Amino acid sequence: MEKEDQEKTGKLTLVLALATFLAAFGSSFQYGYNVAAVNSPSEFMQQFYNDTYYDRNKENIESFTLTLLWSLTVSMFPFGGFIGSLMVGFLVNNLGRKGALLFNNIFSILPAILMGCSKIAKSFEIIIASRLLVGICAGISSNVVPMYLGELAPKNLRGALGVVPQLFITVGILVAQLFGLRSVLASEEGWPILLGLTGVPAGLQLLLLPFFPESPRYLLIQKKNESAAEKALQTLRGWKDVDMEMEEIRKEDEAEKAAGFISVWKLFRMQSLRWQLISTIVLMAGQQLSGVNAIYYYADQIYLSAGVKSNDVQYVTAGTGAVNVFMTMVTVFVVELWGRRNLLLIGFSTCLTACIVLTVALALQNTISWMPYVSIVCVIVYVIGHAVGPSPIPALFITEIFLQSSRPSAYMIGGSVHWLSNFIVGLIFPFIQVGLGPYSFIIFAIICLLTTIYIFMVVPETKGRTFVEINQIFAKKNKPCHKAEEQATWGDTRSVNYQLSTTVFCLANKTDLITSYQDIPVLCEQRKATGVTPRSPAAEGGWSPQSRIWHGESHRHSLPREGMGERCKDVTCCV
Repeated sequence: MEKEDQEKTGKLTLVLALATFLAAFGSSFQYGYNVAAVNSPSEFMQQFYNDTYYDRNKENIESFTLTLLWSLTVSMFPFGGFIGSLMVGFLVNNLGRKGALLFNNIFSILPAILMGCSKIAKSFEIIIASRLLVGICAGISSNVVPMYLGELAPKNLRGALGVVPQLFITVGILVAQLFGLRSVLASEEGWPILLGLTGVPAGLQLLLLPFFPESPRYLLIQKKNESAAEKALQTLRGWKDVDMEMEEIRKEDEAEKAAGFISVWKLFRMQSLRWQLISTIVLMAGQQLSGVNAIYYYADQIYLSAGVKSNDVQYVTAGTGAVNVFMTMVTVFVVELWGRRNLLLIGFSTCLTACIVLTVALALQNTISWMPYVSIVCVIVYVIGHAVGPSPIPALFITEIFLQSSRPSAYMIGGSVHWLSNFIVGLIFPFIQVGLGPYSFIIFAIICLLTTIYIFMVVPETKGRTFVEINQIFAKKNKPCHKAEEQATWGDTRSVNYQLSTTVFCLANKTDLITSYQDIPVLCEQRKATGVTPRSPAAEGGWSPQSRIWHGESHRHSLPREGMGERCKDVTCCV
C-alpha cells in the first residue's frame, strides 16, 4: 500500500534531483550570471573601449559613441534573448528538451571564450557580438529548462521543480555580484575572467547531462517510442511499475491526436486555447513591466540617498541579491502548499504596495529625514514579493496550462513577450525617470494592479492536477462549442478542435455533439434539438477507437467520409 501511494505521488529520486541540478545550473544559472556580470566592471570595460578606439584612431572616442557602444553591449543581451525564444519551438521539436539544452551550450561556451580573449584581441566588437550569443543562450534556456523539468517531474513535485530554474537565475545574479566586487574580479585585469566564467556551467552540463533521461512525454507523444518513455520514467521514479503515469501520458496523446502540431500562428487563431494564450501574455508581460528591472536600476541611488557610502553600495546590492535567492528558495518549498495562484496574487500585491509606498518615500525623501530608510525597506519588500510569485511562477504556469502539441509554441510566445518587455523597460525607463522622477513607479504600480485583477478573475489553481485536468478547467472558459452554426463535414474539427481530453465531431445527418474520449457519456450533454443522448461505449453503436468517432444510432461511418456535409445547429457545449 505504501508503495502504491508513492507511485501515485512520486518522490525526488537522486536521478531526478541531479537532472534538475544539471539543467538549471548549466542553463538558468548562466541567464542570471550574464544579467549582472557587466554591471560592476562597466567602468573598466568602457575604459577598454576608449583605449582600443584610441589605439586604432589615435584619438579618444566621443562621449556619444561610447554611450552608444555601451548601450549596444547591454541591450544585445535581451535582443539575443528574443531571438533565442523564437528558436525554442524548432529546437525542442527536433532535438528534444534535453537535446535542445545540450545544443544551446554552443551559445555559451563560444562567447565565453571570445569574451575572455577580447582584451588580448583588443576588440570590443567581440564583446558586443558575444553578448548577443549569450542572450540567445538565455532566451533558449529560460524557456526549455522549465519545459524539461515540468515534463520530468511527477505532478506533486512539478511546482517545486518548476521554480528551481528561477532559483538558479537568482543564484547566478548573486554569484556575478560577488565575483564583481572590486576586491575580486571587478578590476582592470579581472573583468575578462569575470565574463569568461559563464562557460564553466555550460561545460559541466555538456559533459554530464547526456547520461540523464530525455522527457518521457517527448519520447512517447512526439517520438512514439513507448519503450524509451517507459525506461525514462522508471529511471526518474526509481521503480519499475510506471503504468499509471504512462496511461496519463497516453491520455494526453489521445487528446491531441486530432490537433496535430500547433504552430505559433495556429495558436493565435485557436479559440479553444484563447484564455491560456492571453494568460501567458499577461503573466509574462506583467513579470517584466511590473518594474523589477527599474527597482534594481534605482536601488543604488536609493542606497546612496540613505547614507550608504559609494564604495559600500556594491555590498548592499549583493545583500539584496541574497534576499532574492533566499525568498526564491522559500518559494520552492511553499509552491505545492500554497498553490501557484495564491503566490501570484501575494507577489503582485506585495509589489503593488511597495511601488506605491516607494513613490511616496522618494517624493518626500528631501523633506523627511527618515524617508530614505523607508525607500530601502520598499526595495527589499519589492524584491521579496517578486521572488515569491511574479519571477518564478509564469514559466511554470506555461508548462502546466498547455499540452504537448502547443507547449513549444506557447513558450515561444511567452519567451518573446518576456524579452521584448525586458528590452522595452530598459530602453524607456531612463526617459520615464527624467520625465516623472519619483512618480515613475506609479506606472509600475498600475501594471501590478491590473495584473493582480486579471489573476484573481481568470487564472485557476493548477496545483496537484494533471495537464489534461488543467486544460479541462480552461475549456470551460474558452467555450468553443456554445450555440454555433457551422458547416461541417464528417469528422471535421476545424471549429471545435480544442485541447482537452475531448475532440468534438459533427455527425452527418445528425446534429448531436460528439466527443472522442472514454468519458463521452459524462462530458457530452444531450442534444437539445433532437433529443439524441450519447450512448455508452459498451452499447451497440458506441465508441470505436479505430475511427475515433462516436457512432450515433445507425450511422457507422469511418473517418473521414466525403460528401456528408450537414449543419450543426444549437450545439450544446459538452464540457
